[in-house]
Amino acid sequence: MREILNDGVVAKQVKAEVLPTAGDKKHFPIAFNALPQIDVFAEDDYTYEEWKMINETKKIMDDAALKVAVTCVRIPVLSGHSESVYFEVEKENVTPWQIKDVLTSAPGVVLEDDPKTQTYPQAINSVGRKEVFVGRIRRDLDEVKGFHMWIVADNLLKGAALNSVQIAESLHKLKLI
Repeated sequence: MREILNDGVVAKQVKAEVLPTAGDKKHFPIAFNALPQIDVFAEDDYTYEEWKMINETKKIMDDAALKVAVTCVRIPVLSGHSESVYFEVEKENVTPWQIKDVLTSAPGVVLEDDPKTQTYPQAINSVGRKEVFVGRIRRDLDEVKGFHMWIVADNLLKGAALNSVQIAESLHKLKLI
């Protein structure tokens, strides 16, 4: 049993039995918490979920040399994946505005990126939506070709199955299948 504290007051006694992954040795509560582990740890202390994100990104971008850094964190939301993504581009003079322009015209992508009005993707707003929401696009402070962005999607709708269908539809539209 573990006590969950809220402003120093015990809110509830909980016994963690499943997260971060049922088959692992230790378990932690998810309520009022964020767990930086999804799935079990694998090679180089990355989890299987993190390796999946790295490899899928390279596959989708068709660039095995693409540099991708990932830390997957489980947060207590009903539905949705929220990802902080770092990526690097080939040219040095690319601006965040150019990346935003590309994403604005990408099918299935909704750009929500206006720090002045606190407009950025939120998991709660993606529930029941098939689009992928992208925002907080900004240059890395140390790497001239590096950028960061925040990505959110309803993983129950926009996941492997829907992605496969949409990829097949794109291939058909391009007369590749």
